[in-house]
Amino acid sequence: MRTRKVRESIVAIEKDNKEINSLEKCLRHLPLERIINENDRVVITPNWVKSKLPNTATVVGPETLDKLIKLLKKYNPGEIIVATGSGGDETPKVMNYVGYDKVIKDNNVKFIDLNYGPYTEIEINHNNPSKTKINNILENMDVLVSFTQLKMHEEATMSAGIKNIALGWPPAEIHGFPKKDLGIHEDLHGFISAITERIPIDLTIISADKVMIGTGPSDGRAIDTNGIIVAGTDPISTDTIGARMLGFLPQAINYLYKLHKMGIGEAELKNVNLKGIPLEEIEREFSLKAYNKEVILDKGKIKDFHGNK
Repeated sequence: MRTRKVRESIVAIEKDNKEINSLEKCLRHLPLERIINENDRVVITPNWVKSKLPNTATVVGPETLDKLIKLLKKYNPGEIIVATGSGGDETPKVMNYVGYDKVIKDNNVKFIDLNYGPYTEIEINHNNPSKTKINNILENMDVLVSFTQLKMHEEATMSAGIKNIALGWPPAEIHGFPKKDLGIHEDLHGFISAITERIPIDLTIISADKVMIGTGPSDGRAIDTNGIIVAGTDPISTDTIGARMLGFLPQAINYLYKLHKMGIGEAELKNVNLKGIPLEEIEREFSLKAYNKEVILDKGKIKDFHGNK
């Protein structure tokens, strides 16, 4: 199994009235030249869970996906592939409904529906299931990018960069729509941890331009937070920032805490190289928009791993 391209935990936070500008500012903080080498095969997995528009906070915006592809092309990868497997609808239905098909065509990149083969089978550190088939692009990619919305989730607590891969890659042809037939949801947090251990994420991008609160992943309330983007080299660190916006310390997201304890990534923010806008500012802006009240975990300083002593 390959390792993440950059082992250092670097997370950037930026905002702009236009999400595409925020994305560009955010990625400037990260060492993309160490993540993407010339001729690499780069796979972008966007969150396309269901046929709903981006303003509902259900799926990522096509304009931002377009910008991401263009920014990554500057590093001269050999190939860029958009690959994901929707759990709520057939993937092509989501692609055509939202307008991702035009983005893929205009940028001349390849698309792979991860809900179907050809497959390779992987064993995972989990009881049910203990193995799963995965599209064999897994064996033929150099860089994996997770691009997703930030959401509260009715079972996973939070849906961000990690869950986007853990539920986007297992094929619905085998696991069913919405991927509950073979036991994934019997211990969802354990399954997410096990998949993340086997499929390293090199670049995690979380759109918080629209954040879903309430009942995710597709039926909650969308909060408009003015183009906030969080991106990082370490999916655990990056998702930890997303969790902070929603009011959660790492242990509140079971799979996040477990992955930290396993050493897969870093959820202790004092050990993370944070760049861009201060975390406190983003927590303030999100909470005012969501709750009309400041709810700030890290007021004045970064809160300790298990809360203030």
